[in-house]
Amino acid sequence: MGTYTQIIYQIVIGTRYREKVLTKNNREELFKFISGILQNKKCVLYQVNGVEDHIHIVTHIHPTVALASLVKDIKLACSLFIKENNLFPHFRGWQDGYGAFTYSLKEKDRLIAYVQNQEEHHKRKTFLDEYKKLLETHTIKFEEKYLP
Repeated sequence: MGTYTQIIYQIVIGTRYREKVLTKNNREELFKFISGILQNKKCVLYQVNGVEDHIHIVTHIHPTVALASLVKDIKLACSLFIKENNLFPHFRGWQDGYGAFTYSLKEKDRLIAYVQNQEEHHKRKTFLDEYKKLLETHTIKFEEKYLP
């Protein structure tokens, strides 16, 4: 029997200390690089976007790819890419952890639209407030001191 999955992930990765260093002028280049990483790992990218202090990735992960390994690879490769290309001069790295939330296929379009509208969304809500809401919505217990 073959392996079949349909799990949509929203992966959220913040900059170290929530520093607002991912300037708009070079974000698109970073997002294209992330797209290439996912394509090389046979994952399906639906949307990637973000603002100065974090990024969102909406993807279907290939069944042979472990989520933690994927996020680690994205963070390591992106850090090197950012530094080698001097994309964001004040970038000091990513937060230690990450958020990963699952969605059903019927929620995909809404999720993509949400991630596409990050700039507008964050005119009203901080990354920390958004992250807490995601954790609460997905009934994930957390301690404030460990939040990004």
